[in-house]
Amino acid sequence: MTDPVPMAPGQTGTALPVADGLELKSAMQGFAQDFDAFQAEITRKLSQTEERLTMLDRKTAFTPARPVLSQADAGSSLHHKAFDAYLRRGDESPMRGLEIETKGLNTLEPVDGGYLVDPQTADAIKSTLSATASIRAIATVVTVESSSFDVLIDHTDVASGWATEDDPVTESATPKIDRIPVRLHELSAMPKASQRLLDDSAFDVEGWLAGRIASKFARAEAAAFIHGDGVDKPRGFLDHDTEADAEADWGEIGYIATGVAGDFASTNPADAIVDLVYALGASYRANAVFVMNSKTAGAVRKMKDNDGRFLWSDGLAAGEPARLMGYPVLVAEDMPDIATNSYAIAFGDFAAGYTIAERPDMRVLRDPFSAKPHVLFYATKRVGGDVSDFKAIKLLKFGVE
Repeated sequence: MTDPVPMAPGQTGTALPVADGLELKSAMQGFAQDFDAFQAEITRKLSQTEERLTMLDRKTAFTPARPVLSQADAGSSLHHKAFDAYLRRGDESPMRGLEIETKGLNTLEPVDGGYLVDPQTADAIKSTLSATASIRAIATVVTVESSSFDVLIDHTDVASGWATEDDPVTESATPKIDRIPVRLHELSAMPKASQRLLDDSAFDVEGWLAGRIASKFARAEAAAFIHGDGVDKPRGFLDHDTEADAEADWGEIGYIATGVAGDFASTNPADAIVDLVYALGASYRANAVFVMNSKTAGAVRKMKDNDGRFLWSDGLAAGEPARLMGYPVLVAEDMPDIATNSYAIAFGDFAAGYTIAERPDMRVLRDPFSAKPHVLFYATKRVGGDVSDFKAIKLLKFGVE
C-alpha cells in the first residue's frame, strides 16, 4: 500500500500518494508536449498556405507582362467571351467590364449603344477585303479620324530659265496647290441569324459575322470605286469626265480609242494596247497596272505581236498576277464589258491616281426586336474614294474616236 503524501500546513482532506502524483505530472507533461507539437504543425501548415497564396497573387499580378506565346496568352479569351455574349444575348455587362481592361480595344458608345467590332473580327474582314479583286488592292488607302481626307496636288511647275552673270534674274511663277477632298460615306450591312442558332455553343458567331459582312462590303465598295457617283458613296474613276488623251485637261481622264465601235481593230488589234501604255507618262508607267474584267481579259490574252508571241503572260509563281506587255493585270469584275464606246480597260498608276480614305473602326449594333425570331446585326463602316491624280490613269475606249 502506498504511503500517503504529507499534507502541507493548513491543508485539509486526504493527500494523493507520491506515485500517483508523479504519474499525473508525467501525463500532464506528455499532453503539453503533444499540444505543442500539434500547434507547431498547424502553424507550419498555415505558413505554407500563406506562402502559396502569396505566390499565386504574384503570378496573377505579373501574368499580363509575360511574353505572348499564343493567342490564348494574349488575354483574348475574356475579350472574345464578352463580345460573343453581346452578339448572342445582348449582354452588355462584360463589355463594360473590359472597357478599361482591354485598353480601348472595345469602346462603348453610350449615345446609341454601338460597339467597335473586336480586333479578331476586324482583322478577318480586312484580310478578306484586301484579297478581293478591287481597286483597293492597287490604290492608296489611308486611315483617318475625320469625315474627309484632303489630297493636296501640285500639278504646276516652277518656272525657270537660263541666265548670264550680268543679267537680272526674273522672278519665277509660284506653283499652285489644288485640294481634292475625299469624303467618307457610310457603308452598311445587316446580316441576321435566329436566336436558336446564336444560342448553339458550337456555332462560331464571330466567324459567321465576319464572313457575311466582308462579302457585302467587298462587293459594294469594289463597285463604287469604279462606277460610284459620289452621292452617299465613293466616286469611281469611270464617273469622271473623259476626253481624248491629246485634249484632256485636269479634271478629265484621257482615253485612247480602238478605232472600231465595240471591238479592237481587225488588223493589228494589239496596237491599241501599245498606244494606251505609252499614253501614260513615263513617271507613272513604273507602277502602272491594267484593270479589266474576265471577259475582256479572255479577249486580250489571245493577242499576239508581229512575231507571233502572246502579249499576255501568266504569273510564274502562286499569287503573282498575270502580266500584259510586262505590266500586272488586276481582274476586277465591276469593269464594263467590251461594247460600243465602253471603257473596258484602264491603265495607270492607281497608287498615285486613286485614294481611298476610311475610318479605322467598324461598329456593330444588335437588334433582337425588328425581325423576331431572328436577331439583326447592323454593321457600319465609313469609307470614301476619288481620283487624286487625273494624269495617272488612262482608259481604252472601244469606239471610233
